[in-house]
Amino acid sequence: MARTKNRGSEEKISAPLNIRWKLGEYIRLSKEDLNRGKDDSNSVINQKALLDDYYRQHMDEFESVQPPYVDDGYTGTDTNRDSFQRLLSDIYAKKVNCVIVKDLSRLSRNYTDAGSLIENLFVQMNVRFISLAEGIDSYLNPDSISNLIVPITNVINDNFCYQTSKKIRQVFDMKRRNGKFIGGFAAYGYLKNPKDKNALIVDDEAAEIVKNIYEWFLDGMSKNAIVHNLNDRGILCPSEYKKSKGLNYQNPSGSERPLWSAKTVSDILKNRLYVGDMVQGRQRVKSYKIHTQEQVPENEWYIVQNTHEPVIDRPVFEKVQELLKRDTRTAPQQKKLYLFSGFLRCADCGKAMSRSQVKGIVYYFCRTYKDQSKTACTKHSIKHNQLEAAILYAIQQQIYLVVHYANILEYIRAAPLQKNQSMRIDALIEAKEKERSKIMRYKQSIYQDWKDGEISHSDYRHMSEDYERQMAEINAILNRLTEERKKLQNNADPEDAYLTAYRKFKTLNKLTREVLMELVDHIKVHENGNISVKFQFADELREGMEHIEIDAQSEAI
Repeated sequence: MARTKNRGSEEKISAPLNIRWKLGEYIRLSKEDLNRGKDDSNSVINQKALLDDYYRQHMDEFESVQPPYVDDGYTGTDTNRDSFQRLLSDIYAKKVNCVIVKDLSRLSRNYTDAGSLIENLFVQMNVRFISLAEGIDSYLNPDSISNLIVPITNVINDNFCYQTSKKIRQVFDMKRRNGKFIGGFAAYGYLKNPKDKNALIVDDEAAEIVKNIYEWFLDGMSKNAIVHNLNDRGILCPSEYKKSKGLNYQNPSGSERPLWSAKTVSDILKNRLYVGDMVQGRQRVKSYKIHTQEQVPENEWYIVQNTHEPVIDRPVFEKVQELLKRDTRTAPQQKKLYLFSGFLRCADCGKAMSRSQVKGIVYYFCRTYKDQSKTACTKHSIKHNQLEAAILYAIQQQIYLVVHYANILEYIRAAPLQKNQSMRIDALIEAKEKERSKIMRYKQSIYQDWKDGEISHSDYRHMSEDYERQMAEINAILNRLTEERKKLQNNADPEDAYLTAYRKFKTLNKLTREVLMELVDHIKVHENGNISVKFQFADELREGMEHIEIDAQSEAI
């Protein structure tokens, strides 16, 4: 109880006998208290013992006492604490008109919230507030509320929470930068290493499902079809799988019967974690006071490569990412993607082509023409069977060309390296360096001509710009040739990747999505029914053919 000084002695002031209060004991144990583990004074048991002791000593003041309002493991800046909200509800319902806490920090570490509660809400609702540690009693000593110690204590509590949050965030950021896993639960397909909670190990059972999802998608199965396949097989979705392994995991959607969804499948297909890269920091709380999550731009994520064992090979992952960028919609009843889904474009407006079926015959139309305006573009109609035959023929011709090139390349590589490759590059570098020196001399001479008054400043500027452009082109070629020479010295074989891709389909006689995915970037449909195909690795092939041509010219000389 509060005391007042009178003639050098202290005199107790008792509460009037005609007022009997309805007591509510509020107890909070924060995450910080749990982690510290050195001081038991803030434990739930000890807080309750202190509050109960006060109640026993002043039982005559109270009409009733509610069961304790306990928030265990909640930060003081979180006002959405379950028991705290229940206390406020009981205050509004007149079940409680006296609140007692061990100290001000139990009520809130946010000085704004604490001040608003004590000085506004509690006063308006005629609620008596008692804080034992600070000797605050709003009924027996109203001045104790406005005493300087209250706002100072609240500010200290708030600042403590801010500094704690800042330190924790700094530690987390350091771990993220070092590729350490800091999440509460590992992603589906992985487990937290029992020997190191900041490391991940493969969960073979779940990882197998992840591999199936990638395989099905590459095989042409739509995301919705994958969802149905998983649910029909009775395969537990990630949240239910975690629960089945004894983890205290709560489904974010809150669904009573969680199942696989298209979003879950999509997230798995996009997650770089499965290729062995640690990706963290995609979300963050707005502040230490506002715990709402917000999305973080991708350029601010923490990405560390090769931190753990991969579940999916990188080429497979990259192939999936390319497919995800395409227009891969399916009809409602279709379980597989259409053959050309995501590959067709109008040659004039650049928009994707629409698929339509009329009397059993499948056609493709310009989407702009069909859906927006017949004046914005033309029809660009083509039958599916005609398109398929034309694309198959074009791919077969491209495969023949690449295989022919590969045979020539093998012949060249069979010859002495010094003669056919290294010497060729050295000769080209030498020629380009001579050309660059000549241009530099020309540039110097026109400068002198300008100074001597033989040419105008305008002529000098135009000629100088032209020489600068030529110099830039030569420097770019020299850089490329120098890089090629380094690759040769390191026994690098840059052609192998795309040569292997084409050789795999050497005996191709049927068009599939796998073929399109491996070899074709996109297909343009022209108004007259003609088509043009942009092949994968077209630039690499062109450069290779140019090298062969240069070699042939060198041999002729």
